[in-house]
Amino acid sequence: MNILRGIKWPYALIALLAVAAVGVGTLQPQLISAAVGLVKKKPSATQKIKQDPPPTLFTDAEIATIGKTVAAQRTKAEALFAQWKKAHGTTRDDKAFAAWAAQQVPAPPTAAQRTAELHQDQQLAKTRTAAGKRAATWLELHGKKDIWKLYFHDQGELIPVKQGTAEKAQLKAVLKLAKTISDQVAAKDKQPAPYVLDPTLRSDKHVKPGGKGPYSYPSSHAARSAGAVTYLSALSPHRAEDYQWMQDEVLYSRLYMAGHVTSDITAGTLLGDLIGDYELAVSGH
Repeated sequence: MNILRGIKWPYALIALLAVAAVGVGTLQPQLISAAVGLVKKKPSATQKIKQDPPPTLFTDAEIATIGKTVAAQRTKAEALFAQWKKAHGTTRDDKAFAAWAAQQVPAPPTAAQRTAELHQDQQLAKTRTAAGKRAATWLELHGKKDIWKLYFHDQGELIPVKQGTAEKAQLKAVLKLAKTISDQVAAKDKQPAPYVLDPTLRSDKHVKPGGKGPYSYPSSHAARSAGAVTYLSALSPHRAEDYQWMQDEVLYSRLYMAGHVTSDITAGTLLGDLIGDYELAVSGH
C-alpha cells in the first residue's frame, strides 16, 4: 500500500520525517523545521502573477504624458553616469556609488511647485474609475519587483543557465540598490506623499492627523522600474519598448492613486537610470 497516496508534497516529506523520527525514538526538531520551511517558501514572481493576473491596464493615451516626461531623464542620466565612469571606471564600489548617486537627485521642489503638482493629482483623482483603481492597485503591488523579475525569467529561458544565474543576480542588485538609495534620500528630504497632504485622496491609507510620512521624494517604484528597464533593455534591446510601456504603466498608477507627484517620479527615474547604467558597467555588459 502506498502511504504517500493522498498526501500532497511537500507535506509528504514532513510526514515521512515524523514517522522516521518516532521510529528511532527521537524527534529531530531541525529536520522537521527544515521540512516545514519548504512549505513556507515564498512564491516566486512568476507564481505571484499567475495567482494574481493583471487586470485591464491603462490605455496608451493615458500613460503617454508621463512616458514623455520620464524619457528626458534617460539622456540626463547618461551624461551624469559618464562622469562617474570617467572617475571610477568599471570597478564595483556600491557604497561609493550609492553616495554619489544620492547626490545627483535634484533638490526637492519648492512648496509652491509641490502645491501645483498636488493639484494635478487632485484633478486626476476626479477621473478615477473602478477599472482604473483595479489597474493601479495591481501595478502598485507588483510594480516594485515582480513584473521585472517575470520579464527577466521570460528571457532567461532562452540563455545558458550560468549566464541566466549571473544576470538574475544583477537584476536583483539593481532593484535592491534602487530601494536603498531612494529610501535614504526620501528620509533626508522628508517630502510627504500627496495623500498625506490631502488625506481625501486615499481614504484607505488612514493618515493620522498631523502625520508627516510616508515620504515620497524620490519614488521608489520609479527608481526600481527605471533601473530594471535600463538593465533589461541592454540585455534584450528588441523588447525595450515593452519594458518602457510597462514602466509608464507603473508610474502613471502612482500618480493616479496619489502615491506620488510628478517630481517624485522624475527624480526616481533619474536615480534608477543611473543605477541601471552602473550595474551594466560593473557587470561587464
